[in-house]
Amino acid sequence: MNTLSDRPGLGILFICLGVAAISVNDMLIKLLSGGYPLHEIVAARACMGLVITLALVKVEGGWHLLRTETPVLHMLRGLLVVLANMTFYAAFAVLSLAQVTALFFVAPLFITLLSIPFLGEKVGPMRLGAVVVGFLGALVMQQPWKDDLEVSRVVLLLPVIAAFFYAMLQVLTRRLGLTTRASALAVYLQATFLVVAFGFWLVAGDGRYADSVESEALRFLLRPWVMPSGRDALVLLALGTLSGFVGYALSAAYRLAAAATIAPFEYVGLPLAILWGWLIFGEWPGANVWVGCALIVGAGLFVFLRERKKDSPAPGRRRLWGRR
Repeated sequence: MNTLSDRPGLGILFICLGVAAISVNDMLIKLLSGGYPLHEIVAARACMGLVITLALVKVEGGWHLLRTETPVLHMLRGLLVVLANMTFYAAFAVLSLAQVTALFFVAPLFITLLSIPFLGEKVGPMRLGAVVVGFLGALVMQQPWKDDLEVSRVVLLLPVIAAFFYAMLQVLTRRLGLTTRASALAVYLQATFLVVAFGFWLVAGDGRYADSVESEALRFLLRPWVMPSGRDALVLLALGTLSGFVGYALSAAYRLAAAATIAPFEYVGLPLAILWGWLIFGEWPGANVWVGCALIVGAGLFVFLRERKKDSPAPGRRRLWGRR
């Protein structure tokens, strides 16, 4: 019997490819963050991504796949995507690529917690303890107890807030994956990005609010739109291509395997973020970031190993979401 949760190998492959594409996407957005507003970057990326995902819908079966009986849930999923992206990318204007990514990687821990009430998955005390250790790692990286922080505590929290919204998004994806193809889920995401980006353009596209804020994170959100140069236009085109692939890959991953199985493999993006930060921006993590990363990754791997042990074949055992 074909189920949504009986193909973990393919789900893991999709999540690894998707996270690798995300790391390149993040690096390119940080490159553009000094001269373009976030909503312009998002709009350009979503236009290209929408074309790609619509083509995938056609390949997977045709336009009828876009019909849905749960429009409210898809709207909620789109809102979560927007909130996760806005809070995550706003931090790029202030924090290093490695630090933002490392703090964001509490998302799999949030997913593990949220899978209990929303997916009915069993999470024992040892995995809950690992989740606590992971969040302690985030605190080590943030060091909120210091009086001489270089950035505000609110900015430090932005990637963690983004991680929570992202975790909600992926848990909801798991629910919607029962009846909706990955390509259709990706189309809904790109359409949401377009609607919100052009909404920002209507309200703040002329930069009328940019001079009234001091935070670089807010300036990144409120700068006026500008015509991209030739090189930057190619970067935006690359972002759109990556966005189309990422939306499909992540949606497919969480349709094909259990959330607690897939989530730890998102840590592939952490060493990639450190690599891009070092090669492109000359950034190297401090000791607190390395210690925090070790705690978060260690907690995530423990959760994964416990999940694999829990999912060992047993006579008469049924998986969650046993029917398509």
